[in-house]
Amino acid sequence: MTINSALKILHVLDHSLPLHSGYAFRSLSILREQRAMGWQPLALTSPKHLMQRHDPFEEEESIAGLIHYRTAVCRRSNLPVMGELSLMSSLEKRLAEVVKKERPDIIHVHSPILNALPALRIGKKSGIPVVYEIRALWEDAAVDHGTYKQCSWKYTLVRFLETFSCKRANHVLVLSQGLKDDFIERGVPAEKLTVVGNGVDPKQFEQNVAVGNFQERWGMKGKQIVGFIGSFYRYEGLDLLVDAVAHLSTRWPALALLLVGGGEVENELRKKIHDLRLDDRVIIPGRIPHDDVPSIYKLIDILVYPRRSMRLTEIVTPLKPLEAMAMGKALIASNVGGHRELISDEETGLLFRPGDVRALVAQLERLLANNELRIKLGGQAASWVRRERSWKKLIGAHVEVYGRILGNRPSSRVDYKKLNG
Repeated sequence: MTINSALKILHVLDHSLPLHSGYAFRSLSILREQRAMGWQPLALTSPKHLMQRHDPFEEEESIAGLIHYRTAVCRRSNLPVMGELSLMSSLEKRLAEVVKKERPDIIHVHSPILNALPALRIGKKSGIPVVYEIRALWEDAAVDHGTYKQCSWKYTLVRFLETFSCKRANHVLVLSQGLKDDFIERGVPAEKLTVVGNGVDPKQFEQNVAVGNFQERWGMKGKQIVGFIGSFYRYEGLDLLVDAVAHLSTRWPALALLLVGGGEVENELRKKIHDLRLDDRVIIPGRIPHDDVPSIYKLIDILVYPRRSMRLTEIVTPLKPLEAMAMGKALIASNVGGHRELISDEETGLLFRPGDVRALVAQLERLLANNELRIKLGGQAASWVRRERSWKKLIGAHVEVYGRILGNRPSSRVDYKKLNG
């Protein structure tokens, strides 16, 4: 089916820029690429956006020339489930208002489930098809963060509602093949699921970017720099990377570790670094402006992603390795399912057994000692990313999915009066 160039898509998001997160940057990339195709994308954020921003409520905001409608902060409750119900109620009311005003052809709702349920209700009332995009299993992330335990009543409820939503959406987009396989096991038809992975804008990660003054600022001139850029979640396994550097420190006197970002285990990492007497080798500069990220990649010789093996890391693919690959950087990653979807061992990077410090040390020594191997892996990785993971290529899946569901749509126009109920 040929899609009308005036196609209007309303994206329902948890949050967006100016909040910085992988979620926000992915959202903006999707909207930008859809606009470049001649479509009319716009966004609506949930109450959680302003809860994190603490800004006064403004009905809409322009981000990169794209309309972002906002939902006012809702009342919070400490009672079980009541806070979530209040959030969904506020979002549903606001979504109904925006749908009546904009009259979109498609509602494209992005995880978590707190967005999906209101979007499905509005879609049913209005007759607008709903595409549900799942980027991660939030219940599994909550387990790692300690919010609740696996197989607890809340975990089971969220899992049930996620499956329920997938079965009722017109189509489901998932971030990885691992997620697709998981939902097929839950009974979601395979033909209803399409993988649209993480991507990068090759122009944003030009390999000839300047390093800037970061070498001098952090005292890293003349160092062999191993690094990580991202959020310091427990499942990222950064403690293993610190241990590996401790093992290598006597044999590689110029070795330095750069950990850029922050998060829940930052204080634990700082204590570990101090206890191992690595304060002069490990730099944690905190979070940096997004525009400076390419310069930091340029500074680092080897990127390391030592994720631990758990349900989340086995079926969800991360974004950061793709950025490093786009920069032509050699990288080492743990051999978990999410990494295997991005990295071909010995071709576009090196993999090691999850949780095995000695295996990580061995791979680091290989790359520290072999500049030719680093260049080869980095070059092959950059070629693969530009060929397979540009946003222009990935958004091509939207053309097929949108065309399919609009082709199956009843010819009658949407009855927006139903949204008054």
